[in-house]
Amino acid sequence: MSKLKAALLDDNKEQLLLNQQMLESFGMVSVVSSCASAKVFLEDVKTTQPEVLFLDLNLGDSYMTGMEVAFQLKLPVLFVSSNTAQYIKEIEKLKRDYDICVDHITKPFTEQEFLKTTQRFLKEIELFKKEEFIHLDFGMSKRNKIAINTIVYLSTDKNKGAESNNKQIHFTNRKPENLIDFSFTKMEDKGLLKSQFITIHKSFRVNAKHIKAYHKSTESIEVEVFTAQGKLESKYLQVSENYQPLVKQLKK
Repeated sequence: MSKLKAALLDDNKEQLLLNQQMLESFGMVSVVSSCASAKVFLEDVKTTQPEVLFLDLNLGDSYMTGMEVAFQLKLPVLFVSSNTAQYIKEIEKLKRDYDICVDHITKPFTEQEFLKTTQRFLKEIELFKKEEFIHLDFGMSKRNKIAINTIVYLSTDKNKGAESNNKQIHFTNRKPENLIDFSFTKMEDKGLLKSQFITIHKSFRVNAKHIKAYHKSTESIEVEVFTAQGKLESKYLQVSENYQPLVKQLKK
């Protein structure tokens, strides 16, 4: 199994180096980025593409806190900081609202404490990454096994209107399909949780993980889907006024 790519951010350069040395000696991750500045860090991760973050919370510069970096990147994160207690509510919100692995260790700590915390954190990520599947009926094709994370959004059947129980389902890796006699009110019975598939309009239920951007000028969200022509394309879905506060909060 390949090692996860890790990015480290800490304004204390000695602590930053120590964290990197410990992680490399443990051999559990591949450190691809190590920065003392949030601004430099955010630029660096665009090219290094880490899969997991190790972040200090209070940084020396005034550009961003480690918590703000975590909310922007929305990747599994282990906070390595001396003041985690004052960020507990934000840590809980990050874990709850974005459905990612989040943990923390408070400075000062021993190498053994850091090792055990990191081991537990990485194990949680591996368990979390195990794909969840559901079975859906598409027209004449029954019980199709579908990975939940490949579903981008569900919409009402354009041809039959909002009152129809037929729906269209859109994916990251396959052409859209028609769901026959599928009710939004019974999505959770099928395994599509409301906490993940949010309502943005009476006609749309969207996988929050696939919302790429919120466009205030048009009050719409941007997602990327696999089209009927077999290409990945951006789609823009209208957000009703009642649901705009929720979407804006998600994309902060």
